[in-house]
Amino acid sequence: MANYIIEGDTGPWELVIGLEVHAQVTSNAKLFSGAATSFGAEPNAQVSLVDAAMPGMLPVVNGECVKQAVRTGLALGAEIHRWSRFDRKNYFYADLPQGYQISQLYHPIVGEGALEVQADEKNPDSAVRSIGIERIHLEQDAGKLIHDQHPTMSYVDLNRSGVALMEIVSKPDMRSPEEAGAYVKKLRSILRYVGSCDGNMEEGSMRADVNVSVRKANAPFGTRCEIKNVNSVRFIQAAIEYEARRQIEVLEGGGAIVQETRLFDPDRGETRSLRSKEDAHDYRYFPDPDLLPIELSDEFLSECRDSLPELPDAKRARYAGLGVSAYNAAVLTAEVETARYFDAALDALARPELANDAANWVVAELFGALNRIGANVEASPVAPAQAASLLRLVADGTLSKTLAKQVAEVMFETGGDPEKIVEERGLRQTSDTGAIEAVIAQVLAANETKVAEYRGGKDKLFGFFVGQTMKAMAGKGNPAVVNELLKKALG
Repeated sequence: MANYIIEGDTGPWELVIGLEVHAQVTSNAKLFSGAATSFGAEPNAQVSLVDAAMPGMLPVVNGECVKQAVRTGLALGAEIHRWSRFDRKNYFYADLPQGYQISQLYHPIVGEGALEVQADEKNPDSAVRSIGIERIHLEQDAGKLIHDQHPTMSYVDLNRSGVALMEIVSKPDMRSPEEAGAYVKKLRSILRYVGSCDGNMEEGSMRADVNVSVRKANAPFGTRCEIKNVNSVRFIQAAIEYEARRQIEVLEGGGAIVQETRLFDPDRGETRSLRSKEDAHDYRYFPDPDLLPIELSDEFLSECRDSLPELPDAKRARYAGLGVSAYNAAVLTAEVETARYFDAALDALARPELANDAANWVVAELFGALNRIGANVEASPVAPAQAASLLRLVADGTLSKTLAKQVAEVMFETGGDPEKIVEERGLRQTSDTGAIEAVIAQVLAANETKVAEYRGGKDKLFGFFVGQTMKAMAGKGNPAVVNELLKKALG
């Protein structure tokens, strides 16, 4: 995959991109307290004494959060550190009552791994890039400041204070906005398969800090700027594009890039300076004295490994082995709910040779219908077993593809079973040669001029006769039989 190049006044520039993705860990309690973590609660309704940093309150590690971080690391093929430690990262924010954040820097729970991505998602055969993952560490989230319209008033909501986050730090291996977008989508997909994060970027349970720098080809890395808390793939790509061009403009104007933290304004599509970027020593990291190091046993690691589901890449390879096209396999595995639906339909179908037919139906018919009614796969009025029944009716000749579309429309409207719909509405396909021959005779008699033209060499008229015959039979004629008998009659 070629690197993404931006042409400046002084020639081409290359982008260098790294991402720090903050993923909220799926758990019913916070990282160091028993307070709830549900989204949308009333302000300060989910705050324990530990979260509020009351004197004498001590943190206790939530074992479920540790397990989810380890499972995520295993899913990414990363090194799992059997020994890890929490540090205190000291800085002042009004929504961080402790005056420090409990995080992991020097001894994270997960080490190096990699994620393979395709920037050109519409082309399953496009080149694959391996994006290095430097580490995954656990840390607690801060609260939230709510600024009133009055310029002197701000409010503090501590519901998020202490919520467990996995910070997934990539290496600076990405070279284009599209590659960064593909990385985030793939990472989100894996997290949702594993169940360690719900991946809801709109609610803030997954967001990214985007590090961007530019350089001339083969030159050392330039000075990077960090764009904080970007919460959609589209905004991530837009922020990278803007920031890269801003840096090029500064450098070509004779200026220097200052290492700083910036914010992305989605309304204006631009980044703005927030503060100078701190280095690790500015935070005065030291081991948290209230928390013992985490030591993982062989049994715990085995339990985490055994709990992993089939992941997107493995699932895609399995589908390909069943004859599913590369494009359909990519679409079916992009979201875990879609893959579950398709797997359930395959199990109910119990005919592996029809896997590609099933894939085509899900991608074309199911997705089209769900878009029309504004529903997702989980809320589909057609269950996987019903979809399998419909596919069997087509495979055994009971329904033509045209009739199957009619039956599917009724299924999406009523949620009914396809066998009952076929019987109640008389939609069964006919292969009765006598009945079909009678209709063909009527069609040819009504179109004698076109029959003569066909027999005179206008072969393309054959499709006309097929269409007229199928129309006369209300779409119930078996297409293969209709074609065969028409050729005989016209010959």
